[in-house]
Amino acid sequence: MANHKSSKKRIRQTKTRNLRNRYYAKTMRNAVRRLRTMTDKAEAAEALKKVSAMLDKLGRKGTISKNKTANLKSKLARYVNKLEA
Repeated sequence: MANHKSSKKRIRQTKTRNLRNRYYAKTMRNAVRRLRTMTDKAEAAEALKKVSAMLDKLGRKGTISKNKTANLKSKLARYVNKLEA
């Protein structure tokens, strides 16, 4: 158990950040899943912009790694480009 005031604060901060990161990561995964099930190219292209922005933000903040961000964006862009108009 933590004895120092600073270590108790660190534990509180870690819990808060963990919850926040879990929420945003889950939201991101759901958005990616939703995009992968779309069949209309115009709708998917519009959703890709929003999902890409979300991925970029999470990559910048360190919630997910920058490489994972780049890989997901690349795969999603390829998926949208393959869709029939």
